[in-house]
Amino acid sequence: MLDFCKKILTKVSFDRMLFTKELSKAIKRLNKEELVNLRTWCNQRFGNIYGDVINESFTLALA
Repeated sequence: MLDFCKKILTKVSFDRMLFTKELSKAIKRLNKEELVNLRTWCNQRFGNIYGDVINESFTLALA
């Protein structure tokens, strides 16, 4: 499931709203270990573009 989520996020990374929506869906579907991996991957891959979205999404999910 983690690989599937990464693939989807890569495909929608051209659009901020789609990226935010798909990231939210991915966070709901993954377990804690996968979430750590996804957060690291997202920050490495998209942190320069969507760093604020990534941090906000994971902060809300882990609260």
